[in-house]
Amino acid sequence: MRADYEKMARQAGRKPGRMLAALIAFLLILLIVAVMILRAAFSGSMGFSGGEPEEKYKVAMIVKSTKSAFFQSVFAGAGVAATEYNIELTTEGPETEEDYEMQNALIDQAVKNGADAIVISAVDFEENKAAVDRAAGKGLPVVVIDSDVNSSLVSCRIGTDNLEAGRMAAEAVLAQTEGELIVGIVNFDENTANGQEREAGFRQAMEESGRVEDMTTINVLSTTEDAREGTRELIGATPGLDVIVTFNEWTSLGVGWAIRDEGKKDDIMVTAFDSNVISVGMLETGEVDALIVQNPYAMGYLGVESAYRLLTGKEPAAKRVDTATTLVTRENMYRPEYQKILFRYE
Repeated sequence: MRADYEKMARQAGRKPGRMLAALIAFLLILLIVAVMILRAAFSGSMGFSGGEPEEKYKVAMIVKSTKSAFFQSVFAGAGVAATEYNIELTTEGPETEEDYEMQNALIDQAVKNGADAIVISAVDFEENKAAVDRAAGKGLPVVVIDSDVNSSLVSCRIGTDNLEAGRMAAEAVLAQTEGELIVGIVNFDENTANGQEREAGFRQAMEESGRVEDMTTINVLSTTEDAREGTRELIGATPGLDVIVTFNEWTSLGVGWAIRDEGKKDDIMVTAFDSNVISVGMLETGEVDALIVQNPYAMGYLGVESAYRLLTGKEPAAKRVDTATTLVTRENMYRPEYQKILFRYE
């Protein structure tokens, strides 16, 4: 076989050694080309351009609470966007959803720590204004998610259309009840924009229906315990109460527990907001009859994405983005598309 190889080489006018050298040279060229291609692909995927690393921006996300399933879903969406856009992301919030002073301190501290942009869900529409204005005044883009602040320096706002969400809650009530209604509203902090907007939308739609005999609001702390106690007092003080509506995750749980405590699930129709494992269980067992489910994952993702766009000299997708809400009831809760909405962050 070697003799045949040498014969073929002589016929080609070459010696075997020259052919081997040519083969090795060809393989080396292929190797060099492959390395260059891989290096270019690797550099692109890691955010490099021309051999220089893309600037890594710092974004501080400061929300009303870090403990709820709602804000855990916000953080999940924000984390995905931070990875995608090579952002150094921090997430913080006060211990309670009423502590605007701590939230203001967190905003000021984020600026001192070198944040390039702020994404905020404001505790208090008025009291958070000064801290937001200070940050924006130092050149930081400010993006609002979920709950608004009374500042003209905010770059864009992302979240639920709260007036429309309140109207959706009214539509759920009117669809599942008959006749004139005695209605109780369990709302949270009266200085928080989203709760007040939801109540305004709900009241407007209920009054338009002509089916309200009486409608009473109580304001509670945004905790399960306070909402539970406040709801029990409301039930005791309101003979013939037909409906209770409430507007966030913690108050929804408190209302559900109070309905269970008082044995009223067959007597009082409850429409609540947001979803977690417990509130979905209450929907299943009847303490809650409808859930208005928001999209906190989208709020987190779009909040960070918008901050990145602003930092890189681009306009956000829109100045105001509605992340949508969905009405979930016992009749539709088991459908796959609604299961994805109920457990969106998992």
